[in-house]
Amino acid sequence: MKRYNITVNGTPYDVVVEEADANGVSDPAPAAAPAPAKPAAKAEPAPAQVTGGTNVESPMPGVILDVKVNVGDKVTEGQALFVLEAMKMENDVNAPCAGTVASVNVSKQANVETGTVLAVIK
Repeated sequence: MKRYNITVNGTPYDVVVEEADANGVSDPAPAAAPAPAKPAAKAEPAPAQVTGGTNVESPMPGVILDVKVNVGDKVTEGQALFVLEAMKMENDVNAPCAGTVASVNVSKQANVETGTVLAVIK
C-alpha cells in the first residue's frame, strides 16, 4: 500500500492506494476521506456583473492585504490597486489601463487564486 496526499479543486485528501497483483485482484482500499483543512477567508461573491471593461486579475494565488481603490475612482495605467501577499512577499497588483473602477470584487484578507477577477476598469 502507498499513501498519498493530493488536492482536488482546493480540497486536500489523504489517499491510500493498494497495488494489484498480476490478475488485477487486490483487497479494497478504504475510502478516501478529506484531510482536515484550516478554514480560510474566501473571496467575496462578485457584485452585479459588469459588462465590458478590462478585468484586473490576480497574477498568482495569495491573500489580499490592501484594497487601494473604490468603485468610481479614476485610475492611471500602472497605478497600484491592490497589495497581494504571496509566499510571504507583498506584491502590488497594478492597473493594466487607465479608466474608472467599475467594480471591486474582493476585500482585505480574501484568499484569491491565479486569474481571480479582482476589479473591472472601464
